[in-house]
Amino acid sequence: MTSLVTARGVSKQFGRVCAVDDVSFEIEKGRIMGLIGPNGAGKTTLLKALLGLTDCDGELSVLGLDPFRQRKELMRNICFIADVAVLPRWIRVGQLLDFVESVHPNFSREKAEALLKKTKVDKRRDSKVRELSKGMVAQLHLSIIAAIDAKLLVLDEPTLGLDIIFRKEFYANLLSDYFDEERTILVTTHQVEEIENILTDIMFINDGRIILDETMDALAESYVELMTSGEQADKARNLGPIAERDIFGKKIMLFEKPNRQRLAELGELHTPSVADLFVAKIKGVAA
Repeated sequence: MTSLVTARGVSKQFGRVCAVDDVSFEIEKGRIMGLIGPNGAGKTTLLKALLGLTDCDGELSVLGLDPFRQRKELMRNICFIADVAVLPRWIRVGQLLDFVESVHPNFSREKAEALLKKTKVDKRRDSKVRELSKGMVAQLHLSIIAAIDAKLLVLDEPTLGLDIIFRKEFYANLLSDYFDEERTILVTTHQVEEIENILTDIMFINDGRIILDETMDALAESYVELMTSGEQADKARNLGPIAERDIFGKKIMLFEKPNRQRLAELGELHTPSVADLFVAKIKGVAA
């Protein structure tokens, strides 16, 4: 596989605050990577470094380029959505398409028009962005992004403020209209449950450090949840779970690198959700 993003010992300091602390990772072509972390964990700083918006220490390569020193060349092959609300509110839909067509060499007006025909925006070409609902702004934004022949798409809380219907439509359209084996998506969100079924890879960041970096397939092999109770729970606790919680009188224990055969004798085994694993990892670090 070919790495689109390579980080080696990347750090970023703001005064006495270390926002990104000696992180190393790779993101391969044709993958969907979820970058998950609590507020203040370093996600935004790391994204800014990848997009060339801030310099950093260490080695960082995006599409074979130094993102800070070669940003102009890099941005021809990267698309970025921070929030669907960032489109200029004063511009009309048709004017926005005209503008993108005039400034981006890899934008296909024909494809954008075809994508918009599938949305409610199609009949609002003369409307200003501020006259559209947030859901329609999301449809417009994604139609433009999907019509740009870029190798890397970076999404930072892209569905913030959208209702559940538009959030689901956003990710469904992302997969059908943008993603393929030649393109890569990096997405951050606090709504982990809504994206875990589309991810191929997951990375947890906390206090500027990467505390987990796995493929989703490996995740299912490396972690397991046990539902148990009574004496069986006491036996399971002796096997060293990394987290434990109560649900309806049952004990739910999370194990890393588990002895599945032994645990199966003590209760029901389940694959943990990304959200539950994230909480366990963050609490474990905090402890």
